Amino acid sequence: MHERYEAMVVGGGIVGSTTAYHLVRNGVETLLVDRRDEGRATDAGAGILSAATSSRGEPWFGFAAEAVAYYDDLVAALETDQNGPHGYAKRDLLRVAVDDEEIDEFDETLTEVRRREAAAGPPAEGSIAELSTEEARAAFPPLADVRRAFRYDDAARVDGRTFEGALRRAGETHGLETRDASAERLVVENDSIEAVVVDGDRIETGRVVVAGGAWSAAFGDQLGISIPIEPQRGQIVHLTVDANTTDWPIVSPFRGHYLVSWDDGRVAVGATRETGTGFAPHTTVAGLREVLDEATRVAPGLAEASFREVRVGLRPVSADGLPALGPVPGIEGAFVATGHGPSGLQLGPYSGKLVAEAVCGNEPDALEPFTVDRF
Repeated sequence: MHERYEAMVVGGGIVGSTTAYHLVRNGVETLLVDRRDEGRATDAGAGILSAATSSRGEPWFGFAAEAVAYYDDLVAALETDQNGPHGYAKRDLLRVAVDDEEIDEFDETLTEVRRREAAAGPPAEGSIAELSTEEARAAFPPLADVRRAFRYDDAARVDGRTFEGALRRAGETHGLETRDASAERLVVENDSIEAVVVDGDRIETGRVVVAGGAWSAAFGDQLGISIPIEPQRGQIVHLTVDANTTDWPIVSPFRGHYLVSWDDGRVAVGATRETGTGFAPHTTVAGLREVLDEATRVAPGLAEASFREVRVGLRPVSADGLPALGPVPGIEGAFVATGHGPSGLQLGPYSGKLVAEAVCGNEPDALEPFTVDRF
């Protein structure tokens, strides 16, 4: 362990790990510090990557579209830089209206998706297709008799834990150093970053990226800014079904929940969005009931599934629902990369890439809507 690094990244979830990976790829001597708090959002998220089927507007949508597209380049780099699994795979996505109350929102979403495709140029043939009830259930056998459904065939999903591991292994091939420890304090002198105190040790550095997820706000006072990030608890239930789920699509209904299939007979269903819970990453009876009731409403066939596990994550939600990215005004060498809320796995790798560019002195225009001084 050196006594000085050119840059340090505080927080080792998918955002921090991607930032660190890109820094070392750019030749920056970097230390990644992560205390691995229980409830990290990266460890729990379902990892749906499908900006095109979201109803969210700008500036979120444009950034998310770029972020999802960036996964192809990043995955290709990881397959070169490390030999382990990365947990990313292409998947179709079904948006479904289960009952009459969801039809209007379904129609509005489908109209917007088609408008976006048209604005981007001629869509690939078959990229968006309405399905009958029978066709939808053939794709996802446990599904209810849905009223409407459309398929989007350019979505993907990623396992956050696996992807983070791949990023760290790839970073290590470029010289990344990591330390499982607590970054207790940022040392700021003469309006510049001078060091970080890590488990009592002062480690000198000139550049720090705060990527602490839901815990990022703790560094605001040290930087003289407000980082209005609050934890939002999400409970996700993982089920095991007696079927080959390799080709099952992601299912996205219209009440804020989802069903994500994996290759090992696993279906992740969720998730709660619980504000005001604080740093309490535990399961609750009410949360589990909400998740399972909605899962079996959308897919009654899952009532016969067996229980595998529950994952609980604390999403870092900002005051305006958008991430906080880029340099900290007035403090030379200080940067933030946090506040992605429920979109951390979707936006995080692209955010990390752009913040790494900013650390290297080339601040991308794409960061402008997300600067921390907007709060």
